[in-house]
Amino acid sequence: MTMPTPPDPAAVAVELERLRGTMAEGFARVDGSLALLVQRGEQTDRAIADHETRLDALERSRWPLPSVAALVALSGLLLSVWQLATRS
Repeated sequence: MTMPTPPDPAAVAVELERLRGTMAEGFARVDGSLALLVQRGEQTDRAIADHETRLDALERSRWPLPSVAALVALSGLLLSVWQLATRS
């Protein structure tokens, strides 16, 4: 059996440097993707907070509607009773 020749130390150093550059590039790409996801998450949180504020404002301004409906129904009932009473 023959012994394999040992690799050239300079070639190993070059390959390790290329591997290091590839890893650094990959980490930079992952960091950029994570930063983008964080930004989108913050935008979503702001949009949800804005929608909550608008929904609360709509709920506060809507409260008189049932009261107005009850007043209209009561006035219709009183008008009907008055017409029946004046007909006889």
